[in-house]
Amino acid sequence: MIRLFKHYIPHAVLLLGLLDLALLVMASELAWQLRAAQIGMEIGAVAHRGIALVGTALVIWLAMIAVGVYGPHALRSLRFAGARVLVAISLGIIALAVVDFIFPTDLFWRSTLLYTMGLAILVLMADRLLLNSFLGSSAFRRRVMVLGAGDRAQRLRALAERPETGFAIVAYIAMSEDARVVEEAIPHSAIHDLGRFVENLGVSEVVLALQERRNALPLKDLLRIKTKGVHVNDFSSFLERETGRVDLDTANPSWLIFSDGFSSGRMFSSAVKRIFDIAASLILLTLTLPVIVLFAALVKLDSKGPAFFRQKRVGLYGEPFTLIKLRSMRVDAEKDGAKWAEKDDPRITRIGRFIRKVRIDELPQTWSVLKGDMSFVGPRPEVPSFVESLEEQIPFYAERHMVKPGITGWAQINYPYGASVEDSRAKLEYDLYYAKNYTPFLDFVILLQTLRVILWPEGAR
Repeated sequence: MIRLFKHYIPHAVLLLGLLDLALLVMASELAWQLRAAQIGMEIGAVAHRGIALVGTALVIWLAMIAVGVYGPHALRSLRFAGARVLVAISLGIIALAVVDFIFPTDLFWRSTLLYTMGLAILVLMADRLLLNSFLGSSAFRRRVMVLGAGDRAQRLRALAERPETGFAIVAYIAMSEDARVVEEAIPHSAIHDLGRFVENLGVSEVVLALQERRNALPLKDLLRIKTKGVHVNDFSSFLERETGRVDLDTANPSWLIFSDGFSSGRMFSSAVKRIFDIAASLILLTLTLPVIVLFAALVKLDSKGPAFFRQKRVGLYGEPFTLIKLRSMRVDAEKDGAKWAEKDDPRITRIGRFIRKVRIDELPQTWSVLKGDMSFVGPRPEVPSFVESLEEQIPFYAERHMVKPGITGWAQINYPYGASVEDSRAKLEYDLYYAKNYTPFLDFVILLQTLRVILWPEGAR
């Protein structure tokens, strides 16, 4: 994996993404040449339209990232990838047409967009037909050796068996016979030189999956392995990198303290984040005000009660603030106190069901972003009564309040809508990953991927 601004990207994804970008530039150039030949115009040097070509490619490429073209399933399923590519290219072409309408230029023609669309679909699908099996092969899977044969080693085996995973386990080493779960594990006593054994297998990473490390770590061997350039990782850090979440079952205070993350250097990042929040919220409020007013009127007509819903939520450092949304439930929905939302919740109104599905009810939260109570990206703000209960039941739950709550977030784009303690625990693992590894780059990825959640609203309630 490549670490980019504290966030890990698989080698196969990075290679495919860069190749796609180059192919999109090529498709844009071919479209220009076809159109120029049609009207009898001299083609001229490529450098003269370089900005337009790269800009066209970037817009379509960002649309591909936004709809999940580079997600784990897209790298393994050609059918899944094809559907996402078609949607992404269509959205990118629409965006380019709007840009050309607002900012017309001689370097870019709307008449070439149809050619660009067809050529982009052709080259990107051909690219995937040729590389699909190659990208999923062992050539892009890191060779990992696991020290341990217990429950943790079994969890790693289950993770390695997923088709979208980026590593392959080549050996398990049983450091003791206690609580042995992985039967094929090799006893440590049977290996004369662990460093030579790692070298012979071509291992690139060793993961410590021991239940109890005391007197079980072969420190001399691990030091020799490390000095040979093989990465040595602990179980919690390995899971965090591979799954994009903090594993609450194995994380402990000392790991959170000494592992990488929660950097003090985020002061500059926080300033950038706030500047973006102010600018984007002002623009979004201006553009969506007619939509908010329209649906506020529809909410009033659909059911009795106010158009807007106000509720106390827990914000940064546990401080309460008032959240504003378009009302999607009956006014008496929480007469007996706050409750988890349910599937086909009877408290939701007819208009409420629609505005929840397309996320229109979230638009008034932009006002909270402008005031500074929220950010566009961050953990979902919860009701104080829920927070009190969850802090007692789930470890490290209070740590999610070390960053501002957000309209969208890492948990929202990676985990379906949750309405239980178990769901809250699962989403907290993603929230902690975000709080631990926050950068403007991760915010940008989340904002792009939010489009995927809107287009395919999995579990929206």
